[in-house]
This record gives sequence, C-alpha cells and structure tokens, in this order.
Amino acid sequence: MLIDGSLAGSVTVSDSVKPSSAAAVKKFRELGLRPILLTGDAEAPARRVAAEVGIAPEDVISGVLPEDKVATVRRLQSEGARVAMVGDGVNDAAALVQADLGLAMGTGTDVAIEAADVTLVRGDLMAAVDAVRLSRRTLRTIKANLFWAFFYNVAAIPVAALGLLNPMLAGAAMAFSSVFVVGNSLRLRGFQSVVKES
Repeated sequence: MLIDGSLAGSVTVSDSVKPSSAAAVKKFRELGLRPILLTGDAEAPARRVAAEVGIAPEDVISGVLPEDKVATVRRLQSEGARVAMVGDGVNDAAALVQADLGLAMGTGTDVAIEAADVTLVRGDLMAAVDAVRLSRRTLRTIKANLFWAFFYNVAAIPVAALGLLNPMLAGAAMAFSSVFVVGNSLRLRGFQSVVKES
C-alpha cells in the first residue's frame, strides 16, 4: 500500500506446509517412489516448499499451467514411468485423468475429485502413502489367492480325471480352498495406517 508515493505497508500471503508432508515424502521414498513437486506456484516458493519436505531440487517443476501438468505426466510416462498424481484443485484435474493413478484429496475441489481414480478422505499426503501401501498389500493377497486356487486345481483335476479322488474328499478340499482364500483376504483387516505406526 502506498501513501503519498511511499510504501506504507504490505501484506504477504503464503500457504503453510502441513507437518505430515515431510514424513509422507520420506515414506514415498521408502516405498521406492520418486516424489516430484509439480506446481503452478513461482519457482522461489516451490523450491522453499521442496526443501522443507525433502524433495530434490531437480524434482521441482514450477510455474506450470494445467496443460503443462498434463504434458509433464505424459513425458514421464513416455520415459517408462508409471505416474501417480496427487492433486486437489481445478488445475490438477486434467493431469489426474492422464496419470496412471489419480488421487484427489477429499478436501479439494469437486472437479479434482471427479477426475481422480481414488479420493482420499484425509486432507494430507499420509493418506496417499496409506493408499499405496494398502493397494500393494491387496495385490499381494490377490496373487497369493490365485496361486493357491490354481495350485489346488492343477493338482486335483488330473487326479479326479483318473478316478483316484473320492468326491467327498474333493468337496472337502474345495471347501478348504475357499476358506483359505477368505481367511487370507481377511488379513487385510489388520492393515495399520502409517499415522498409527509412527
């Protein structure tokens, strides 16, 4: 604000970084992921935030428009990366659609939520860490269930075809197989959030 041509006062507005963000970036690295800060903000504040949360300077892409975010996601995909994008604003929507996995913050805009594959209920990055961890555990469980189901069938069908398997025994084995798959899947209920673990 100027009074008679002299600076009388100024107002500075900035977003604060959530306390959990640095821990979330560290967890992403532990999961083998490469965090990149892709933002429409100017370079100086973007680099300040990146330094605060532990993102490498070479992984900061600042001052980008929505179409530039999409182009960046496409470039990373063309280099062979599988891209997960976390966003909460209207300007993130197109990139969320383009990414292999779009994660929208539940506290974000309706457009971002609609564009994303997954909506995170909590409004912090730790929820994204949990989503990745739970997805990986679920995939491992599915693969284990498929392995045991196929193993059972590969072992039992030839024996049954030769008439060497008692139907009662075959039925009991099939029931056991189903119980194993359900029991193995129920182990997912023991999943603990990284917030609870830390």
